[in-house]
Amino acid sequence: MTRFPHRAVPIVLAAVVIDVIGFGVIMPVLPRLITDLGRVDLAEAARIAGWMLAVFAAAQFFAGPILGGLGDRFGRRPVLIASMLAFSADYALMAAAPTLAWLFVGRAVAGAAGAVFGPAGAVLADVSPPDRRAEMFGLMGAAFGAGFIIGPAIGGLVSDPGARAPFIVAAALAGVNALVMFLFLPETLKPGNRRPFRLRDATVVGAFRPLFAAGNAAPLLVAWFLWQLGTQVYPATWSFWASIRFGWDAAAIGWSLAWVGLLNILVQVFLTRRVLDRVGERRAALIGLTASSVTFVTFALAAQGWQVYAFYLFGCIGALAYPALNGLMSRSVDATRQGALQGGIGSMNSVAQIVGPLLASQSLAAGAARGLPGSAFVVAAALTAAALLVIAIRLPHLRPTQAPAGEAP
Repeated sequence: MTRFPHRAVPIVLAAVVIDVIGFGVIMPVLPRLITDLGRVDLAEAARIAGWMLAVFAAAQFFAGPILGGLGDRFGRRPVLIASMLAFSADYALMAAAPTLAWLFVGRAVAGAAGAVFGPAGAVLADVSPPDRRAEMFGLMGAAFGAGFIIGPAIGGLVSDPGARAPFIVAAALAGVNALVMFLFLPETLKPGNRRPFRLRDATVVGAFRPLFAAGNAAPLLVAWFLWQLGTQVYPATWSFWASIRFGWDAAAIGWSLAWVGLLNILVQVFLTRRVLDRVGERRAALIGLTASSVTFVTFALAAQGWQVYAFYLFGCIGALAYPALNGLMSRSVDATRQGALQGGIGSMNSVAQIVGPLLASQSLAAGAARGLPGSAFVVAAALTAAALLVIAIRLPHLRPTQAPAGEAP
C-alpha cells in the first residue's frame, strides 16, 4: 500500500476527487441541455460544446500562471480554497442559465478560477521527494479516475428531474470541497521557498522559463502538448459521439464514463508505481502513449456500444502517460518554482483545451454529416502517435534518478 509522504496528500487527492465528481455529473446531460436551449441537433450541439470548452480554456490560459504565481507567493491553501468557491458559484450560475450565452459566461468563470489541478500538483511537488513525484502524480490521476467513476454515474442518475439538476449537485460538491480544505488542509509551501509575485512572470513564457532552461524541456513540451490535444476528444465529443453513434441516453453515457474512470483508477493504483520502478518514466510514457493512440483507432471503428467497454480494457494503460510525463517535467525545476511550473503546465493544457475541443468537435460534426462519426478519434490517434514519436526519437533514455543536490529527499 502507498504510504503518503505528508498528511496534505490525501486531503488534496480527496479535493481532486470531489472536483472531478462536480465536473463529471454534468457531462451526461450536456447534449440534452445544449439541444434544448439552442434548439439544434446533436451534431450542431457538439460544435457549440467545442466552443464552450474553448472559452473555458481561454480563461484558464490567462489565469493559470497568475494562480501559480500567487500560490508561490501566498501559499497553496488560499488559492485552492478560492478556486473551489468560484467553482461552486459557477455551477450554481449554470444551473439557472436561461440561454446558451449564460452557459458561456459560466464556463469563462470556471476557467478563470483555474480548478484544483495546478495548485494540487504544486502541493504534491512540495511534499514529495523527487523520486516519488511521478508516483504522487499517478495518485492524482487515480483521484481523477475515482471522480469519473462517481460523477458521471451520479449525473446519469439525477438527470431524470431535468438537465439542470446535476449542476445543482456540482455546486454543492464544490462548496463542500472548499469547506473541507478550509478546515483540514495545511499549508505546504515553506516560507523559505516563497518568492515575490511579479506580473511579468505570471505569463505562459514566465512560468515556463525554468523549463526552457532545462536540456530536455523542448521534446517534453512538444510531446505533452500533442498528447493533450489528442485527449481533448474525450471531454469535447464523448457524450455527443455516443449519442450519435449508439443512441445512448444520459444514463448510458454516465455509466460508460464511470467505466473509463474505474479502469483509470485501477491502473494508477495498482500499475503506475510498479511500471515506473521497473521501466522508468520515459518508457512508461511510451507505453501510455502507444495504448492511447491504438485505443483512439479502435473507438473510431467501434460499431456497437459493448465494444467501448471492451476496447478500454487496453486503452486504460494510456493513464500511465500523465504521471510519467509530469514527473519528468517536475524534475526540471527546483523547489521554488514548482507552483510556477504547474501553473505553466496548466496554461499549456489550456492552449490544447482551446484548440483541441474545436478540432475534435468540428471533426465529429463534419464526420457525422458524412456518416463517419468516429472521425474525431482518428484525429486524436494521429496527434497521440506524433507525441509518441517525439519521445521515442528526441528524448534521451532516462530512468529514475536521485534527488538533485540541495533538494530535500
